[in-house]
Amino acid sequence: MTDITTLRDAALASKAWPYEEARKLLKRYPNGAPDKGHVLFETGYGPSGLPHIGTFNEVLRTTMVRQAFHALSDIPTRLIAFSDDMDGLRKVPDNVPNKEMLAGHLGKPLTEIPDPFGKFESFAHHNNAMLRDFLDRFGFDYEFMSSTEQYRSGAFDEALKGVLRHYQAIMDIMLPTLRKERQATYSPVLPISPKSGIVLQVPLEVVDAEAGLVRFVDEGETVEQSILSGGAKLQWKVDWAMRWVALGVDYEMAGKDLIDSVTQSSKICRALGARPPEGFNYEMFLDEKGEKISKSKGNGLSLEQWLTYGPQESLAFYAYREPKKAKQLHMGVIPRAVDEYWQFRGNYPNQPIEQKLGNPVHHIHDGALPQGSLPVTFGLLLNLVGVMGDASRDQVWGYLRNYVADASPETYPDLDRLIGHALAYHRDFVAPTLKRRAPEANEAAALRKLDAELAALPDGASAEDIQNIVYAIGKDEAFGFAELRDWFKALYQTLLGADQGPRMGSFIALYGIENSRKLIAEALAEG
Repeated sequence: MTDITTLRDAALASKAWPYEEARKLLKRYPNGAPDKGHVLFETGYGPSGLPHIGTFNEVLRTTMVRQAFHALSDIPTRLIAFSDDMDGLRKVPDNVPNKEMLAGHLGKPLTEIPDPFGKFESFAHHNNAMLRDFLDRFGFDYEFMSSTEQYRSGAFDEALKGVLRHYQAIMDIMLPTLRKERQATYSPVLPISPKSGIVLQVPLEVVDAEAGLVRFVDEGETVEQSILSGGAKLQWKVDWAMRWVALGVDYEMAGKDLIDSVTQSSKICRALGARPPEGFNYEMFLDEKGEKISKSKGNGLSLEQWLTYGPQESLAFYAYREPKKAKQLHMGVIPRAVDEYWQFRGNYPNQPIEQKLGNPVHHIHDGALPQGSLPVTFGLLLNLVGVMGDASRDQVWGYLRNYVADASPETYPDLDRLIGHALAYHRDFVAPTLKRRAPEANEAAALRKLDAELAALPDGASAEDIQNIVYAIGKDEAFGFAELRDWFKALYQTLLGADQGPRMGSFIALYGIENSRKLIAEALAEG
């Protein structure tokens, strides 16, 4: 067990990005806890859609920074998951029922629009419940906060008066960033119409900042009303800055697509007399073609898809690595993420503290790694399932017992879960692409040699013994392989129907010598 002083010293010097981020917060408060008594982390959510893989990543990465800060400091922290649910609904989402009903409520705050699913008191309440279920499912430690509740309760009133006091300064920051026609109607404050209930985008003038009074035209009539206690909401860049001020947010990260918004909101935050939060901009995920993932296009991978084909830790591992680098997010990255997670997890116990703190699994599990090991790789499991065809979980365990003496779901519960993922991945993604080819003449000769060598092996031959045979055949000039990898590729393509594959010694030991000889016989029959 590492003592707290050793951990803290190592964390102060660690180059792992969560510690680098956490040290920004340490510099922010060199004299200890701020007046509010804690450091506040925030992550925001627009509840016009359902939670998705980006939501998971942002809360996960923020949590990793929060955990890193705990290692550096005894100052308490909070994490707020903020729902911007007072936003006006701009367009009807594609993935909901009762679209016509929703169309009749466009422009109203999401908390004032009936739930199209008919389960909750409003559309926002429905999506907020989804968000909370989602975050709870992954065990995140957070406090949920609703924009509507904050506005209507008066919690934002003092900050809203500040916006009116500094109205011109905010206009001076925002107007240069807008197109000419938008400048003519822009207002940082969006009053809520007393007639229609719609969040209005109209020019307005400040009548009395201390009373929160503004004047604007609504359906041809001049209206004077207070923006306090739910009478208005703010344009989102201004809203973001006001929220930082009102809540005292110290840390919030955002996607690279929001760099401009962070810049403007930070300027507004300073105009309101506060210091913007620390944070960084992470890169967006790309699809298989290198294009940005978009919810409306449906390219890329959904959270549900990842969790069908790989465990949660593998996604956390993928999200941890190089957050400032654009990464492709598609089905093909899952097996490698699973195996790399387990590789790093296997290395962790024997690493010195400095290396532990740079190991992704330290941040995924906050230094408290679960028990358990994996006797075979996910890649090998996928190859086994690939040659078995339409296999059951029990059949897979049957093969594993050839290879691992004490193989059972009770001994290796993590492996049991991975078998489920492997069967699903094979069924939906691998099986449609498998196509075995017939061997060339020299490959057929090499396969016959491999078959004879396998037939001569004693019972209980090790994966290493088999691997040595495979190597020797590939290097034998009689079979004419220019390079060893040409032989491996031939084995993968003729026996497994794939371009890539496992360490053949391990695979043959796992699949069994007799079964492997049958595969060779089938390949030779094709030739």
